[in-house]
Amino acid sequence: MTRIHAAIQMTVTTQTPETLSSQKTRLLARQNTITNTAGYSGTNLQANLLILPEKYSQDFHNLCLRNPVACPLLGISSIPGNPHKISPTPCIRNSDFDIRTDCPAYRVYKHGKCIAANKRDLLDLWSTNDDEQQSSENYTAFLLGCSYSFEAALCNATPPLTPRHQVTNTLVPMYRTSLPLSPAGIFTNTTCTVSMRPYHESEVERVRDITRPYLATHGEPIAWGWDAVKRLGIRDIHDPDFGDKVEFGEGEVPVFWACGVTPQMAVEAAGEKIDGLVFAHEPGHMLVTDWVVEDLERLKEGIAAFRAKI
Repeated sequence: MTRIHAAIQMTVTTQTPETLSSQKTRLLARQNTITNTAGYSGTNLQANLLILPEKYSQDFHNLCLRNPVACPLLGISSIPGNPHKISPTPCIRNSDFDIRTDCPAYRVYKHGKCIAANKRDLLDLWSTNDDEQQSSENYTAFLLGCSYSFEAALCNATPPLTPRHQVTNTLVPMYRTSLPLSPAGIFTNTTCTVSMRPYHESEVERVRDITRPYLATHGEPIAWGWDAVKRLGIRDIHDPDFGDKVEFGEGEVPVFWACGVTPQMAVEAAGEKIDGLVFAHEPGHMLVTDWVVEDLERLKEGIAAFRAKI
């Protein structure tokens, strides 16, 4: 065990997950020590992940720009094929970052179908030249805001509005919907995925107020209440498509946010239009960035101003 690894392990025993730095959380992910990142590095923004061949990156970038609630951009590969550099620089600051290992779990898609899930790293599928730190396949990585980012604010509310999945130590439930996205290039016939957290009807307005400023991580809910289940075209509220089922208490209603699993649905819809492998995070297993809550105002103006050369 290296000195830095020993220091991290010792720190974990004295710190709670929410107080860990973003770099420490990423290192734990690299070591396969953590999975679900809900509640980790509470002041940092968490990111969904999509990595695809560079030739499709412009279409996907346009999809994000046209659908900023479902696909809010936080960062993009600085150099296609290089897994270590993300732009803008404040998104990921440490030099030893590796997007192939620093997310707790990954999915692999081919021709729109998930061919591997809960994969611990991508090193065997995305190799690089150690000198140039660049691969023969020019993959471009996109980091997109995740609603886990505002959960610390909900937990710290008075009285607390702690999400149910944090209480039960499970994954937030996520659902496919019939809500269409604006198309871009090869990404057509795509629908939005939503995450859901149950709250009492009397708490919904407070939840909306607290999450509204987090535009870079989906912002406030897009729908709530039992009638929203039908409006969104959700198949079965008690059987989520991703994540874990939660129980509803008396007077509670489902509250829905746009979800960063949406890009994976876009890849599914594109199907054989995409030649080559596509990588994504395992739902609920996020990449923790170095962006912090104080950066939200800066991010309101859009990541497009900082976009990488793609």
